[in-house]
Amino acid sequence: MVRVRRDPLGPQFGWLWAAFAVSTFGTWLAFDACSMVAILALHARPLEVSLLAAAGLAVGAVVAVPLGPWVEQRRKRRVMIMMDAVRFVALASIPIAYAAGRLTFAHLVGVAVVVGAADICFRAASGSCLKSLVAPEQLLTANARFESTTWTATMIGPPVGGALISSFGPVTTVIADAVSYLLSALGIRAIPGREPSPSAMLPGRRRRGEILEGWRYILGHQPLRRLLANAVLFNGLLMATAPLIAVLMLSRLGIAPWQYGLAFAAPCVGGLVGSRLARRFATRLGTHKVLRQAGTLRAGWPAALAFIPSGTAGVVYVAVVQLGLITTCAVFNPVFATYRLEQTPIDRVARTLAAWTVSTKMSVAALTALWGVLANFVGLRVAIGVAGAILLATPLLLPRRGHLEAGAHHATVHPHPVAAAHERLDVTSRSGGRDVELPLQILAANRPGTSQQHESATATNSR
Repeated sequence: MVRVRRDPLGPQFGWLWAAFAVSTFGTWLAFDACSMVAILALHARPLEVSLLAAAGLAVGAVVAVPLGPWVEQRRKRRVMIMMDAVRFVALASIPIAYAAGRLTFAHLVGVAVVVGAADICFRAASGSCLKSLVAPEQLLTANARFESTTWTATMIGPPVGGALISSFGPVTTVIADAVSYLLSALGIRAIPGREPSPSAMLPGRRRRGEILEGWRYILGHQPLRRLLANAVLFNGLLMATAPLIAVLMLSRLGIAPWQYGLAFAAPCVGGLVGSRLARRFATRLGTHKVLRQAGTLRAGWPAALAFIPSGTAGVVYVAVVQLGLITTCAVFNPVFATYRLEQTPIDRVARTLAAWTVSTKMSVAALTALWGVLANFVGLRVAIGVAGAILLATPLLLPRRGHLEAGAHHATVHPHPVAAAHERLDVTSRSGGRDVELPLQILAANRPGTSQQHESATATNSR
């Protein structure tokens, strides 16, 4: 008789993972879709492509700022399903407008704004959901699975998407991305078990104060404060060069869309390797060394992208640089995402992750716009090189060992919902089955929360 091995993370995580996988594959199939549509269908200039990326992130982040407390006070799965539906409708409008001959640059900007705001809300809800479904000792394993899935999708999606664009037109992959959000919503809807009711929304002035609670918690926690500063600068500068590299390769160097996709997809095998090694490294070396060493190594690669040659050599060159960048990011990301969740009480997860995502997206938007202007004056290669040089200094912002140890004592201790459930069962059994009044913290923790990652979230993932 064949015995089926049960997943230690449980069926609830399995459905969440499946929903994440399908939307991630859709996103990477539509790799830089709006930028490619702007370049190939609307013949946008480098500055316009940069402004498109910046406007969507900046305005979307501003719209999402007051939504952190709103997400915190609502059922997280319901929020995630709602945000998937919003993103589906927004993206589906692009091929409809294109088919009618009415697609404009302003339309693309509007879609980018709506998708950007919905993405922040989804991330805020998904992290809480993850923390409520997975026991604390399994968080790193869960984040490593998300990381592996991301890099698998990144390896397969872009070349397939590039081939689809070459064969069927620039909006083909946008359709696939839109459909993936519908499938993601179905996966989240299928998560078994009733989701506990969230606490009631706070009234009036207190509610307005809740908007800034995520930033207050991060700024009061020294390791998270330094990690946010590192993420703001690293993600912002790395992503600011993405539109410039797209214009350089697709327009100036004449590299075909499928080759462009292949150059960014093939190195993602490094993401699979790195994500599999992350738990092992964290166990052997400790969180501090992994964050410091992987965070330092990942900063050394982007400067090389200023020297991309033309033709096949350019494709191979980008693939080699990306292999080094992705491998080190894939080690760093799950360890970082796990540490952030461990250090954030569950009743603050949605607001903290919303504040984190808003901060990083605003920095990406500002730096993307700034680098578009810079490239307009000094050229694409110089602008990419300047960003790479500044990135070399980002490891200075990473927390030191003493900071991490201090942060462990700073975090308010809130029982994890899975652990709380086990504790309730133990207390009930010891009391002969009678109802025992549990601390309010345990009851409050027994509701779902928010998270990641999607941000595994890293620069490369947040494209």
